[in-house]
Amino acid sequence: MSSPIVRLRAAVRESGSPLQSSLGVDEPACEQHELALQAASGPRVAEHRADVEIAVAAVEEGYRLHYGRSRALQIEDGDLALLAGDRMYALGLARLAAIGDMHAIAELADIIGLSALAHAGGDDELAGAAWAAGVAAIAGGAGAPHSEAKRRAREGDRGAAEALREAART
Repeated sequence: MSSPIVRLRAAVRESGSPLQSSLGVDEPACEQHELALQAASGPRVAEHRADVEIAVAAVEEGYRLHYGRSRALQIEDGDLALLAGDRMYALGLARLAAIGDMHAIAELADIIGLSALAHAGGDDELAGAAWAAGVAAIAGGAGAPHSEAKRRAREGDRGAAEALREAART
């Protein structure tokens, strides 16, 4: 099976999106795709693993276009990268809507919001913890500790990153 990024590029081509012109040609050899693979590995998503994998990869690429460097798209202009990032967020969320996975949509929306909050405050640790907890919740579901950790993050609690990481481990 091909990697999530290769499959995401194919999904962008199939969608007829204007982003097709920005698709990268070669996949980076050393890049890991752990978030998408982890989200798609859990029992909660067993019936729709491929869709969940592409959806999480799309949202992660949207995040990377906003805050770093995409693996799937080659866009140098910062303003265009932000717009493309929003389009990748939409692509991922639409994929989940098509299979009716409202839980995963809510988790990805929280990841987007919490990571934006973290980056606004210069807290890369919190952004990483939001991704870890959200992906674990997509894969296996979430309970009260997960919800509490997200609440703490929204309120600016200094221990929120560790609480999110702990929620991801359980």
